Amino acid sequence: MTPATAALVASVVLAIALAIYVFLPAKDPRPFTRKSRLDFLEERRDALYENLRDLNFEYRAGKYPEEDYRTQRDTMEAEAALLLSEIEHLQLAAR
Repeated sequence: MTPATAALVASVVLAIALAIYVFLPAKDPRPFTRKSRLDFLEERRDALYENLRDLNFEYRAGKYPEEDYRTQRDTMEAEAALLLSEIEHLQLAAR
């Protein structure tokens, strides 16, 4: 077998192995679970809190003018208040 033929065979085998790895579905042992509305809201709350922390940090670093900071903070805080209200309502209903 010539070196060119060996390289071609190795390339074809590698391409086939790569295609199998990419296109075969993964066998996840954990079954798919649907998230409840409460799970979704709690994830959104956590993301919103992180965004507020980032906004405060960037404001202190001088990246935002006062007016933009207050506008964005007020918007995020209003959304957080609605989320917390709905989370509390769902938690009370689950009891």
